[in-house]
Amino acid sequence: MALIAGSTASGKSALALELAERTGGVIINADSAQIYRDVPVLSAAPSDHDRNRAEHRLYGVRDGAEPCSAAEWAALARSEIEDVHASGRLPILVGGTGLYLRTLLDGIAPVPPIEPQVREQVRARPVEANLSQLGNLDPGAAERLSPSDSARIARALEVIVSTGRPLAEWQAERAGGIADSIMLKPLVLLPPRDWLYARCDQRFAGMFHSGAVKEVERLLSRHLPPSSPVMRAIGVREIGGYLAGEFSEEEAITRGQQATRNYAKRQYTWFAHQPPPGWPRLTTALDHASGREALALLAATA
Repeated sequence: MALIAGSTASGKSALALELAERTGGVIINADSAQIYRDVPVLSAAPSDHDRNRAEHRLYGVRDGAEPCSAAEWAALARSEIEDVHASGRLPILVGGTGLYLRTLLDGIAPVPPIEPQVREQVRARPVEANLSQLGNLDPGAAERLSPSDSARIARALEVIVSTGRPLAEWQAERAGGIADSIMLKPLVLLPPRDWLYARCDQRFAGMFHSGAVKEVERLLSRHLPPSSPVMRAIGVREIGGYLAGEFSEEEAITRGQQATRNYAKRQYTWFAHQPPPGWPRLTTALDHASGREALALLAATA
């Protein structure tokens, strides 16, 4: 299986298309936004032209009202990878969601289902109260987490209250990963940051003028919970503010570009440090020459 990973706008999709055309492979999505059918423009989902060049799977397969967890995506991806292997073709996993990739390859902590009453109580309380209780039950987690990280604080608290064990203990036990059962050919794209950020700016401006506004307008009309993953897609908040009259077009684009760069920066940092040291990294801007180098790196790791 080939794996092309990196931040948004790093050139993953273009490289995957070239690899798929050369090998007859099948591209499988590993991006948490592209799995939703509601935001094809904002998530830079493959175009009809791209889909005609190569087969794509797990793009736009989930309605925005149905959040897709990392574990759910990993189960879907395992099934697709097995099917592509069975057909004698190369699965080409492409994406920038590190949690998705880690869950698929290394497995997931086998945390039992949280008692609904516990989850409801924890999620209804202020973050300060949760952090205080977490400090008593799991001081290690309370010390590690940022006091403003309400989601992770709530998760750590509900796990220890519901199971009696700290989340860190559960996370030390991984199950369901496929890394030991496949031949993986990975490549991480880490282009120069200036080049990457310029592409982020250009991409968001292009999205704004190529359907993203109508896309967000349709999404907002569904009145989905603000906590839904699809509602947190980069650009939804900024374009939503423009539609509500809070921002001018210019300000909405500027804010969206900044949000995209911030997201790319977080992804870049993750992929620079989290994947195994032995995974090849391509640190040049992706062009014709570096594209050949990237394909050679993928072939060399076979």
